[in-house]
Amino acid sequence: MSEASDPNPYAVHVAEADHGWEVQIVQPGGEVVFSRPSADEGDARTFASTVQQHIYWLSPEKFRHYYRLPEAAAT
Repeated sequence: MSEASDPNPYAVHVAEADHGWEVQIVQPGGEVVFSRPSADEGDARTFASTVQQHIYWLSPEKFRHYYRLPEAAAT
């Protein structure tokens, strides 16, 4: 199995939070499985861009391992 043959279904979102900004990784099904606060929008968008590249480059298994995410729930 190659990484390219197994599309990564995770998504990354940037949101304004109560005390700054937040970057969220969302697993298939819509559950937030990772959240990182950021002091400002620029920092949040820069980190989210990095996460988006990892979503594109890494298999779901390697992505979960890298960000220490739980296994996706079976649908």
